Amino acid sequence: MLADTGVTFADVAGQEEAKESLVEIIDFLQKPEKYLRIGAKCPKGALLVGPPGTGKTLLAKAVAGEAKVPFFSLSGSGFVEMFVGVGASRVRDLFKQAQQNAPCIIFIDEIDAIGKSRDSQFGNDEREQTLNQLLSEMDGFDTSKGIVILAATNRPEVLDKALLRPGRFDRRIIVDKPDLKGRVDILKVHSKNVLMHDSVDLEAIGLATSGAVGSDLANIVNEAAILAVKNGRTVVKQEDLLESVEVVIAGKEKKDRILSPEEKKIVAYHEVGHALITALMKDAEPVQKITIVPRTMGALGYVLQVPEEEKYLMSKDELKTRLVTLFGGRAAEELCFHTITTGAANDIEQATSIARAMITQYGMSEKFGLMGLESVENRYLDGRPVLNCGDETASEIDHEVMALLKESYDKAKELLSGNLDVLAAIADHLTEKETITGKEFMDILHKVRTKLQGENTEAGESVDESAEVSEALAEAQSEAEDEIDG
Repeated sequence: MLADTGVTFADVAGQEEAKESLVEIIDFLQKPEKYLRIGAKCPKGALLVGPPGTGKTLLAKAVAGEAKVPFFSLSGSGFVEMFVGVGASRVRDLFKQAQQNAPCIIFIDEIDAIGKSRDSQFGNDEREQTLNQLLSEMDGFDTSKGIVILAATNRPEVLDKALLRPGRFDRRIIVDKPDLKGRVDILKVHSKNVLMHDSVDLEAIGLATSGAVGSDLANIVNEAAILAVKNGRTVVKQEDLLESVEVVIAGKEKKDRILSPEEKKIVAYHEVGHALITALMKDAEPVQKITIVPRTMGALGYVLQVPEEEKYLMSKDELKTRLVTLFGGRAAEELCFHTITTGAANDIEQATSIARAMITQYGMSEKFGLMGLESVENRYLDGRPVLNCGDETASEIDHEVMALLKESYDKAKELLSGNLDVLAAIADHLTEKETITGKEFMDILHKVRTKLQGENTEAGESVDESAEVSEALAEAQSEAEDEIDG
């Protein structure tokens, strides 16, 4: 039991809706009489649901800290033992202590460890006894005393229906991945005790970390502070934060991996192939950085793209652009070296996943129309899709996916084949420098294009001049022939 968690809502950012849902529970714990007077009952429990790292445990501690009540925190796995009856006994002891210390909050983390659906086929007597005891205790205590049960899980779909019904867990509070504003607020919370340079732009970091959760952002700020110290600085700069974003995404630079000149050239063309597609297509996200420095997570190079704004929907055109961009690396290899390498493995994996989702989940296939062919399981963990169709339809899905991927690859080759001079110029520069910014990339692109246009113009003028000379010679020859005839 913790008398004071030391955490308040000021320490939690990016989860305003979840905080709002918990404010009434805090108010009830502090002033129960105004609710009892009108006949309202305090919710017995609230289930915090969301992906790992979003701050479910932190929110529970903040509720206890705001309400200034004792906080009983246990893990679901702590109830289950190999000895029969131990789990049920611990549940009884927990509620007995809570009633003695009311008002208070009981927090059960990872409740799916004991709250899984009771199944006669794959049963576990000890776990089911513990769950039965928990269900009866949640029904038995008096809410007017001010006992509130909070629980957290990443897997709400496996929980027993009896546990989720109103009267036990009355509220389900979604603690999802933060949006742009939420990420910026989280970065501010974690950077308030870190010495930051005045030029630091947290909004730019928020844009670069789409899909990151609170724990990721806390890690990014800490990595940036460590990096600043390592580089002999007394404050954290924007470059430290951007580098720490890359460390979290792709790992640290692997300086002991030295590529041969031929491999380095192939990687450079591969990465520029990706980047050039983004410049040639209108629905692509702009390039922030291109590098061919190997990273510890296996990447030999990568293109960092940062969206100009936060987006919650993607159109069919944007998804198709993403597919073409992913195949830009393989297309550049084939066009420039007349061979292909293993470097496109991750690109192919991502492209296949997007194309399959377009056809089976998003209704973007002319053949299947609006038919849902896959459903997502474990939405807050791996988000694994599961097919809901027969073998014959599954085979047709594969053909549709292959056709969409081939169309995207052909488009990538078509775009790059018309810009091979630009591709070669940028790739040679990248081979020499190893890392270039998005601004450098666009500058080189414009310079090469301007130069090529100038050469084409001169070539056109020389063709015109030679045509005029030919016409003059033809006229002189015709006049001479006329004089001879005369």
